[in-house]
Amino acid sequence: MEHVQTKRNGLHSLPVPGQRIVRSVIAVALCFVVYELRGRRGIPFYSALAVLQCMQPYKDSTLQMAKKRTTGTFVGAFWGLALIVIEVYVAKGKITDTFWGYLLIALFTGVVLYSTVVMKISHTAYFSCVVFLSITVMHITDESPLLFVLNRVFDTLLGVALGFAVNSFHLPRKKNKDVLYVSGLDDTLLGSGQKLSSYSKVELNRVIDEGAQFTVATLRTPASIRESLEGVHLKLPVVAMDGAVLYDMNENSFLMSYQMSYRQAKKMIDLLDKRRCSYFTNVVIEDMLVIYYGELQNDAQRGIYAQMRRSPYRNYVKRPLPEREEVVYFMLIEREDVAQKLYEEVKEEAGEDYRMICYPAVEYPGYSYIKIYHKDASREHMLQNLQALLDMNKKVTFGSIKGKYDVYIENSDRNVMVKELKKQFEPVRLLKK
Repeated sequence: MEHVQTKRNGLHSLPVPGQRIVRSVIAVALCFVVYELRGRRGIPFYSALAVLQCMQPYKDSTLQMAKKRTTGTFVGAFWGLALIVIEVYVAKGKITDTFWGYLLIALFTGVVLYSTVVMKISHTAYFSCVVFLSITVMHITDESPLLFVLNRVFDTLLGVALGFAVNSFHLPRKKNKDVLYVSGLDDTLLGSGQKLSSYSKVELNRVIDEGAQFTVATLRTPASIRESLEGVHLKLPVVAMDGAVLYDMNENSFLMSYQMSYRQAKKMIDLLDKRRCSYFTNVVIEDMLVIYYGELQNDAQRGIYAQMRRSPYRNYVKRPLPEREEVVYFMLIEREDVAQKLYEEVKEEAGEDYRMICYPAVEYPGYSYIKIYHKDASREHMLQNLQALLDMNKKVTFGSIKGKYDVYIENSDRNVMVKELKKQFEPVRLLKK
């Protein structure tokens, strides 16, 4: 589902405004529409602020922000009203807009904060103080500060309601929850710098949370997938190591694997040792990835070891493969000319008992990887196993090799994969059939 070589050419165009921007514009516009319909009463500024604060990427976070904003508004308005009563009606306005009045405001700010702690809603402290200070500092000298308090509460609640409504609105869609959606990572889901964009993460999480059966299939190890897709709500097992393993990210468990027997692995080891190669031997032992290695012979090998050994999901052991252990795959990295010659020689001598690939190491210019798997280890085979495990007959694949996958992803820097996933998973249905 991805090229083994990553290329980035051309200039990037400006990004298209996302849904959050569009929805924010609509919601703010609605604040002013309501202001006009109310005969220009109230202050739409506060409605617009509440709208923007409630425009969160996920439904749950939108609801949480709405609750936080509403609770904070009531707490701040209550104490603002209390101070108005003291300054305007008890002190007869004598300390309003004076040093002593401002000192009293500072004291009451502490009261506002303390009250949120007592009521165990300290997460609303900031909003409570904002509402309190806007009442007591900016508007206590108004002709009718009590009316301002009422309008302040109404405007905020209006903004919360509009923000929640606009952010929750969706066109009627049919959700295809009986289809397995499978994407590659490099050149497909990840953009420049091998990173997942904020838009893709938000929208990917949304469709997964709404029932999309989504997973990835990649050359990468489970540890590398975890690092690249941190924060993504993956629920299904992933196809890793180019189809050699099926891995449950939530349970940290290898569900299935195509492994070389010790006899097959030993035959390959003899071939590599005869050529004095340095290689990394990847073995799964009780859901733990162990990587055996020998003397490191070049900068790329040393760089890989120095970087990867820090991961809690990789365990490097400097020793030969123990007897009777099975091998998931061998990995070598050599200078391009050396790697190509080695690949051709070993492949010819090893015969059909193994599947070998050779491709440029993008992160180490001038070097190439060689990876050696069990002959049956492939993404196609492991996806068939996953479909059987999930009892799903239909699948849609996304990849960057034209003609090989159901959906061709030409430019991973424009969030194309996630946009295509949304079209496949939740097509708009304006008319019922």
